[in-house]
Amino acid sequence: MSSRGSLLGVVLLLLVLGAGGRALWLWLDQPIERVAIRGELNHVTAVYLRSQLAPLVDGRTWLSISLPALRREARDIGWLAEVRVSREWPYALVFELVEQQPVARWNDDRLLNPQGEPFDPAPVPPPPGLPDLSGPPGSGAEVLAYYERLAPRFGDLGVAISQLRLEARGAWRFQLDDGIWVMLGRSDREARLARLAAAWRRQLGRAMSHIRYIDLRYPNGVAVAWHGETDGDGAALVARDGE
Repeated sequence: MSSRGSLLGVVLLLLVLGAGGRALWLWLDQPIERVAIRGELNHVTAVYLRSQLAPLVDGRTWLSISLPALRREARDIGWLAEVRVSREWPYALVFELVEQQPVARWNDDRLLNPQGEPFDPAPVPPPPGLPDLSGPPGSGAEVLAYYERLAPRFGDLGVAISQLRLEARGAWRFQLDDGIWVMLGRSDREARLARLAAAWRRQLGRAMSHIRYIDLRYPNGVAVAWHGETDGDGAALVARDGE
């Protein structure tokens, strides 16, 4: 009898503990009362972030909400590179946010971060002075890496690259900050750039205000189109079928 009574006592104790645990859970699992935002913000405001985070926690309760799922949802908010979420007593959630660092414009309506990953800047205006890059889907890292290789080379010539384009068929072209477009093409890019640098130091740098664009897609030369000339003016103009 005593053994049976002991077993019954254990069962009753477990039921009491279970009921108490459920009561404690229900007492703690209250609606979320506060959302705290932490992190260094240079481009977006806490007001904007609160407006984006509010729908993610609206109607949710403090213990039942899944923090990993909430983190994934918050990562979809524009300008957020990383998100960490934790609970804080009483009934608060803390979002530790790492903001995206824009390094270039991308395909007119997006921005690139340092890893070459595109993100949507809306509703925050992009910061001024970013280079304008474009390319096929998935080429952001490649285009950014090539820009970072080209920029110091032209900086040594006293000019900056304002735009860089990778065409769908693999050809490259870029624009200097004085408005000159340079057609680089697909192949022999290093040799072509070396010819351009030599011609720039020798003559073109002094005449850049007169240049419309430069075509490097020739085996042994640099073709230049000058302002005031047309395609019918002869060999000095860019031949569009040169590659």
